[in-house]
Amino acid sequence: METIEIAATGMFAQQVAVEVIANNLANLNTTGFKRRETEFSNLLVEDLERGGFTTPTTDGAVPAGVESGYGVELAGISRIHEQGNLKATGNTFDLAIQGQGFFQITLPTGDTAYSRDGTFQINGDGEIVTHLGYTLAPGITVPSNATDVTINASGGVMAKVEGEVNLVNLGQIQLVIFPNAAGLENTGGNLLVETAASGAPTVGTPAAGGFGSLRQGFLETSNVNPIQEIANLIKAQRAYEMNAKVIETAEKMASTTTTA
Repeated sequence: METIEIAATGMFAQQVAVEVIANNLANLNTTGFKRRETEFSNLLVEDLERGGFTTPTTDGAVPAGVESGYGVELAGISRIHEQGNLKATGNTFDLAIQGQGFFQITLPTGDTAYSRDGTFQINGDGEIVTHLGYTLAPGITVPSNATDVTINASGGVMAKVEGEVNLVNLGQIQLVIFPNAAGLENTGGNLLVETAASGAPTVGTPAAGGFGSLRQGFLETSNVNPIQEIANLIKAQRAYEMNAKVIETAEKMASTTTTA
């Protein structure tokens, strides 16, 4: 029976929805994580009687046809780039982006990845790196005799160095924005890479020309709302149960027809 196949598509759709919700909740405390949402579309529809056509039993055209649907399919899983809350850490190299933009991260392959995770540290060579040891681009090196490092809202990195009266300029942090940030590909490790869907990045200075500003000593939390996710989880569970009930009912109907 087609009813069983239609309900099965509904069960699969809700299973995917639950998996996405589970991933959102699992990353509730992941720095810079952006929640995902599932999108669905209806499957092909069969026209049993097309609207606007005349039939042998009517003199005029049928105003609205008779259509039969074949269920639902997954249309996509979207990344929602809403601003997360800012959490104070007090760590010198923790940076949060308030507004649009991504940090540029140089991978070991030489390629560039992008991230909202501003959990930075310095390695043995004094370079500012991610928790995985990947270099923040453009590269900035902190002298070993620096006693204090200040990063302003515009990305300027200044250091107080022993023996120097004035602050030393160590470099400039830049951000990038994309025409379609939702089109970036997630490669894990809080890193994203450019795709044809995202478009080419535009590099700019923080706090200027539509780019977000930087906050030193802060991190951006995930934008997952646990209450909303639990509500979505209950809705998906109920929808799954109803589709399972449809299969059970269709099976009983088929059994009754066979017996008769």
